[in-house]
Amino acid sequence: MEEKKTTTKKPTAKKEVKKPVAKKKAAKKPVEVSPEIPQEEKVLEITEEESGEEGLSAKSKKYIETIGRRKTATARVRIWTRGDKEILINDKPYKSYFTIPELQQTITASLEKMKCFDKFRVSVKVKGGGTFAQAEAVRHAIARALVRFNQDFRKRLKKAGHLTRDPRMRERKKFGLKRARRAPQWKKR
Repeated sequence: MEEKKTTTKKPTAKKEVKKPVAKKKAAKKPVEVSPEIPQEEKVLEITEEESGEEGLSAKSKKYIETIGRRKTATARVRIWTRGDKEILINDKPYKSYFTIPELQQTITASLEKMKCFDKFRVSVKVKGGGTFAQAEAVRHAIARALVRFNQDFRKRLKKAGHLTRDPRMRERKKFGLKRARRAPQWKKR
């Protein structure tokens, strides 16, 4: 008789895998998301100390702030509906800051186009670039502020080209050249 070899499997102990216990998450409070106004166009409220004008009412302390750019010049404009109707650029009257009549016309072009030259007090901080670029940056910023003040102004200012940011910039100097494209002078002998 042949003996049958039987193999008996030994019962193996199953390893119990412990599942990590999920931690209870604290209920999150809903976060209020407010639509943000871009940095370039803000409506802010200032105090009497900042404005330097004590006799104005609370409504008159609101202003519209915008930014205009041209080449490397940047102009930050604030317009108020109350107060002295003047245009100050870097704390100087605009006629003394820009002495060339063409530049003075450039600055006031947006206000004259909308026939509201004597309705706003305009304060400008401008830096960078040359005088012509600064004047166009101020015009750009004033036009943006007027649109922020009244959306109906947009169509006329856009048609006049005052809302378009002029993208033309000076081209960078390339290595091996004198300027952006000017090559060194070639000499045969």
